[in-house]
Amino acid sequence: MKFDDRLERIVARSDELQALMSSGEAAGDEFVRFSREYSELEPVVASIRAWKEVAVQKEGAQALLLDPEMRELAQLELQEISERLPVLEHELRLALLPKDAADERSAILEIRPAAGGDEAGLFAAELFDAYRRFSEQNGWRFEIMEYAESEVAGLKDGMATISGRSVFARMKYESGVHRVQRVPATESQGRIHTSTVTVAVLPEAQEVDVTINEDDLRIDVYRASGAGGQHVNKTESAVRITHLPTGVVVAMQEERSQHKNRAKAMTILRARLYEAQRMEAHNSRAADRKSQVGTGDRSERIRTYNFPQGRVTDHRINLTLHKIERVMGGEFDEIIDALTREEQTELLAAEGF
Repeated sequence: MKFDDRLERIVARSDELQALMSSGEAAGDEFVRFSREYSELEPVVASIRAWKEVAVQKEGAQALLLDPEMRELAQLELQEISERLPVLEHELRLALLPKDAADERSAILEIRPAAGGDEAGLFAAELFDAYRRFSEQNGWRFEIMEYAESEVAGLKDGMATISGRSVFARMKYESGVHRVQRVPATESQGRIHTSTVTVAVLPEAQEVDVTINEDDLRIDVYRASGAGGQHVNKTESAVRITHLPTGVVVAMQEERSQHKNRAKAMTILRARLYEAQRMEAHNSRAADRKSQVGTGDRSERIRTYNFPQGRVTDHRINLTLHKIERVMGGEFDEIIDALTREEQTELLAAEGF
């Protein structure tokens, strides 16, 4: 389909939906479906109209070039238009790209130490805190679901929900193995150690997204262990849920209430199953969460944090920033913006743009 024909069809469909909703004939689920589709098309149509308006202005300015008295003014206008039009066209092509339905959602963050012992746990705690600060800077709500400390004040297992608009669209690039290179506080000879931490970011799923049958669940309760207050090892408040068809296991012990732990575990289970469905739909080899976060081996990494050199390197796009303290302070935007642009470039090429 030609580019202009595609634009005309989008505008026509938007007008059609607006007419259907205004007619009063659509009601209930049908109205909701029309409204959702219209909302998705609205920003695309706005981009189309902005681009077309400037294209018409260009034609008018070109016509004025034939008028000796208006030629100088027309040349100035054409110069301005020649700068604006490519920007508007690029924005339009981005608006036409296929959308990931999960991008607008909140997300669940999971962080665990992998290779490197105590040092991996210490960096996992620092990275968890860096994402908390990043969330605060974006006005998102960062709510800890589980935080299990190691004996040296590191992190054994950390989970949090990050709530807000388009959280997953930004945070999804953080999934993978993060490598840290530095001299541990316990290293007396000043040798640099390499450790790894696994990060998983899952889109938050609603009950309508995933059907979970109670018969498919095995639910075990047990006494909590580790840090957690006076209730530890005294009441069976911890919950482990196994989804039998897939083998996915979720354990939760952060809350004193068994009911709250069960609710949190179900939220995480639903997110993992939803992500598995998404991966399968996209024909990805990462059909489950393990393939998303990797094994934690030192050779597997998406990013390296080198403290002696003060640099952070994202290996997917060969981007290196010499501002490690600022990144660990929650300033991930420059990295995420670069990753977003790279993905958009690949999608534009795939769409023939």
